[in-house]
Amino acid sequence: MTQPDHVWRQIANLLKGATAEVLLIAPFIKKAIFEETVASVPSSVGKIACVTRWTPAEVAAGVSDPEIIEVAQSDERVSIALCPSLHAKLYGADDRCLVGSANLTGKATGRVPHANIELLLEAPVGHPEVQRILGQIGARSTAATPHAAALVRQQAELLKTERVTPHTEVEAAAFWYPETRRPENVFALYSGRQRFTSLVEAGIVRDLAMLDVPAGLSEEAFNVEVESRLHTIPELGQLIADRRLSNVELQCAIVERTGDTADQARRTTETLAAWLQHFGQYYTEVGSWELRPGREHA
Repeated sequence: MTQPDHVWRQIANLLKGATAEVLLIAPFIKKAIFEETVASVPSSVGKIACVTRWTPAEVAAGVSDPEIIEVAQSDERVSIALCPSLHAKLYGADDRCLVGSANLTGKATGRVPHANIELLLEAPVGHPEVQRILGQIGARSTAATPHAAALVRQQAELLKTERVTPHTEVEAAAFWYPETRRPENVFALYSGRQRFTSLVEAGIVRDLAMLDVPAGLSEEAFNVEVESRLHTIPELGQLIADRRLSNVELQCAIVERTGDTADQARRTTETLAAWLQHFGQYYTEVGSWELRPGREHA
């Protein structure tokens, strides 16, 4: 009969035999399991490389802990990288690895009751498919930072405290409008490039939480993600379909949907226009303006 912690024993036994390098790749990693995993690696091993992903919604759901960054801060052998599109699970020790379905969580490894049914198969690291995946992960990964970890946790706690749902739930996405008046500040805080007053940061954190943008994106990829999420706002449907939308039309649509005052709707309209111009290919006419796709010619 298979033991409940069979998957954990597979991982631990593989890592205990490592001599030079360990590789831990999983989209979901819990801190307690990560600490146990690192502890199972011989002290003579000089490099423990981890790749994972962090999104506010997943952290809020409890499937990932950005606090694993603390392990890297306390153990110089450990490095953590973020790959936003990661779904593969791979655990390597020198020239051997385990590949399959199991994340580094209690349920996946069988370290807690009611474990998942998971599969890990051993393969050589040199296998062409393993090398293909490692190449893709390496090309799409960026180093995790304490700032990114703290910011994702802050967003996750906001989602839990306010019981709001990010864009992944289509119905809830309709009720989000950006708050941050200067959209260029959003990536500046996201990337750790710049800090702001607590009031400004609170608005940015809420916008990021509702966008549910994964940590670790380049500015170009970040802009693409944000623009695609803006396109899910129903009031912008006319802009997508007809390739034009006036401020009056947008303002009226917001009032009709939310019951906001004219002044509140005007402010939301101005903010949406600023976001579309910053994150997408849109421009406005002066006066009583229209949003249109493209860049304005001088």
